[in-house]
Amino acid sequence: MENFFNWVTKPMMNEEVEVWFNMNNIIPEKAELFYDFSLSLIQLIKTTYLGDDTSSSETKISMSQEDKIKHFEWCWNTTVDNFKKENIRFNLKGEHFDYFKSFLLEIFYNQKNINVRNSIEVFFKELFDRDVPFTKSDLDLYTELYKLLDKNIT
Repeated sequence: MENFFNWVTKPMMNEEVEVWFNMNNIIPEKAELFYDFSLSLIQLIKTTYLGDDTSSSETKISMSQEDKIKHFEWCWNTTVDNFKKENIRFNLKGEHFDYFKSFLLEIFYNQKNINVRNSIEVFFKELFDRDVPFTKSDLDLYTELYKLLDKNIT
């Protein structure tokens, strides 16, 4: 139990983090690109989602799960197309698509707590910020997302 607690909470030394990045071939410029991609997708989702009305109105209309998936897919395709216009090409489908779809359906589309919805951009900003201390769990998540996107850029 103590190991798990340390994995989640104990900050690593900067030298250990740099060794981790080098061992995993994490390039700062690519990481910044992947942050930009993630943020672009999230901002597009947030600004175009007409979604669930959080008021207690009797005429409240909710989006079906199918509508939420269609909205995500439209935002995903638009984001990939926008990056393609800048000659940055991501595969349209793959593990990266599945990862973001699953994550955003859970944390945004199906999330009842508005504070959690509103914290997604902050989460990604902090995850990709190399100037803040990393825990081992942060590095695992960072590396997983980096490698998923790196595998799907052409």
